Amino acid sequence: MNWLEMRSVARVMTAKRIGGKSASRRGRLAAFLGWLLRDIGGNTLAIGAAAMIPLIGMMGGALDVSRLYLTKTRMQHACDAAVLAGRRTMGGGTWNAASLAAANQFFNANYPPGAYGSTALTTSFTESGGKVSGAVTATLPMTLMRVLGAGDKPVTVACDADMRLPNTDVMFVLDTTGSMADRAVSTDSQTKIQGLRNAVKCFYEILAKLPTDGFCTSSKPTGGTSGVQIRFGFVPYATNVNVGYLLPTSAIANRWTYQSREIGASGTTWTNPVQYGQSVTVNYNDPCPAPPASTPTRRFTVQRTPNYFLIFLINTTCTYYVSDAVQTVTWNYGEISQNVSGLKNGSTWNTSFTLPIGPGGSPATIEWRGCIEERRPTVSGTSFSPIPAGATDLNIDAVPNPADLGTQWGPALPDLIFTRRAVENNTSNWNRDAVSTTENYGNGSYFACPQAARRLQTWDNPSTFGSYVDSLTPEGNTYHDIGILWGARLMSPTGIFAADNAKTPSGGDIERHMIFMTDGDTVTRASDYTAYGVAWFDRRNVANPSSPTASFNDEVNARFEALCTAVKNKNITLWVISFGNGSNADTESRLQRCASSGTYYFKAADSAALQTAFNSIATQISQLRLTK
Repeated sequence: MNWLEMRSVARVMTAKRIGGKSASRRGRLAAFLGWLLRDIGGNTLAIGAAAMIPLIGMMGGALDVSRLYLTKTRMQHACDAAVLAGRRTMGGGTWNAASLAAANQFFNANYPPGAYGSTALTTSFTESGGKVSGAVTATLPMTLMRVLGAGDKPVTVACDADMRLPNTDVMFVLDTTGSMADRAVSTDSQTKIQGLRNAVKCFYEILAKLPTDGFCTSSKPTGGTSGVQIRFGFVPYATNVNVGYLLPTSAIANRWTYQSREIGASGTTWTNPVQYGQSVTVNYNDPCPAPPASTPTRRFTVQRTPNYFLIFLINTTCTYYVSDAVQTVTWNYGEISQNVSGLKNGSTWNTSFTLPIGPGGSPATIEWRGCIEERRPTVSGTSFSPIPAGATDLNIDAVPNPADLGTQWGPALPDLIFTRRAVENNTSNWNRDAVSTTENYGNGSYFACPQAARRLQTWDNPSTFGSYVDSLTPEGNTYHDIGILWGARLMSPTGIFAADNAKTPSGGDIERHMIFMTDGDTVTRASDYTAYGVAWFDRRNVANPSSPTASFNDEVNARFEALCTAVKNKNITLWVISFGNGSNADTESRLQRCASSGTYYFKAADSAALQTAFNSIATQISQLRLTK
């Protein structure tokens, strides 16, 4: 056998050995797998190991989603707190560094940097039109979700805060007396009435969110308000209030008693004849030309005068004369009931009418600016706590009844006033006794009727609002009681205007605020013609003034304090501002007591402080709310 044959035999033998081993191995593997299939011990470990990867992904997803939710929620709360703090710090003023610092401080206190592992934190807080807006972004790295290939997630939140109002009525009761023409302090660049006009406009901007031409410390608002009813009303006051044209005609009596006059008796006399035209010469035996025909008020006559030459009659001179009729009137002066129904034209008003009280009983035009005389009867004195039952004038809610004169008002008509025994328009020779005389007495009383009041209304046009405010002019003495009384009447939910004041047109509740502003002490004079007549003559709200120049401040102050209490008892929030330095210590204490509480009273020394006071009230009336 050669070597080739031997190699072939060896290959065959080797193949047989290998083939036998492979078959044996396959058999043993099949036996093992069969055993493994039959043996279930340890399967859980194997399955768990196989499921570990998807389980880790699911658990990581739940954890990281929870982190995302918590991060966004905490970030949103921090953003809300920040804009609220910034808007509150801003108040009714401007957005400045302090406002921004407050916003950042509150955000960082509620969401410190790195919270929940976040990175790349950015914040932005800005203001526009009184609304503070915030925008916050951060990045949150994923943890176990990286197993599924998830990367870092951005987190973004936004927030807004603004001053929002409920349904709100604001009644401005504003002192527009003569002293408001002065400056509050010598360094003021404007008079008090100018400062008041500007402050009221800025107040309107904060609440109505509409821009005026006022010079305000806050930025100009835009957009107005929506979803709420915001109304403003005005009662300018001084010696009286101008509310007459706001009332129905049934609220004013047809007859009213005044210190006036009426014709007692009348007759006719003729003036002395005076020459009329040129004389005419005629022949001595010719008649004179006839004079003009006489009338009931003018009488013409002719007089013949013969002319002689020596003893001879040569001609005649005809001279003409005229006499005028004079109506003689005896006047009755005293408390005269006058017919004032001429002011009424059905359910509307006339602004004037005539009565025969002019010279010689001729018709005189009686103008009505709109000021009123208060209900009668009333009581005098200084005891008004509680308000006496007889003081019908201080009843805020009594609705006028044409059948009951005690519930009606009268028109204030200075053209009907005659202060008897005073020939000149002054207080000399005043006498309360009624008198009949041919003398023509004058009117020596002082009368001032402020700008017409305005009922509560939504002033959607800032130009209209500003025009009205600019029309406020200073004139008159200071009677605080009549101002606050009519402020209460115009806004009361249970009085003469209850139909408009009780609820909104949709039935919503209304919050009510009265802002009472004055620049000083009560100033009265018995010669003033006020809502209670001429005090020295009429003595309705003061018992017995010693002279026409006497004052009766105590009586007015007592009425004022009683009315402050009555207003607060009607659930009206009463804000009081004392402007300038015209108030003494007693007045300041009285004004503080008038306010709803000490925090509702403001002392404004100058025009800048007045604007700050109005802004503060507007901010407190507003309710700070999140808008997003």
